[in-house]
Amino acid sequence: MATVEIYTKMGCPYCARAKALLDSKGVSYEETDITMGGPKRKEMLERAPGHSTVPSIFIDGKHVGGSDDLAALDADGGLDALLAA
Repeated sequence: MATVEIYTKMGCPYCARAKALLDSKGVSYEETDITMGGPKRKEMLERAPGHSTVPSIFIDGKHVGGSDDLAALDADGGLDALLAA
């Protein structure tokens, strides 16, 4: 199964939606909370230039975007294929 990483902030409804979608698929993921900023926020910004909002989701090291992007990928049938890799 693919490695999934998600950068989140406390109280973020989009983060909760993205995690719920991943949970519904039985996917385990590494969550990094960047609520307080710091080096992990800087890391996220460096990994996904131009994407400064949360959630920021990576599958096997590839940035797939945020919550809406993840939902669209699932609706198009592409999420399952990425997760199975």
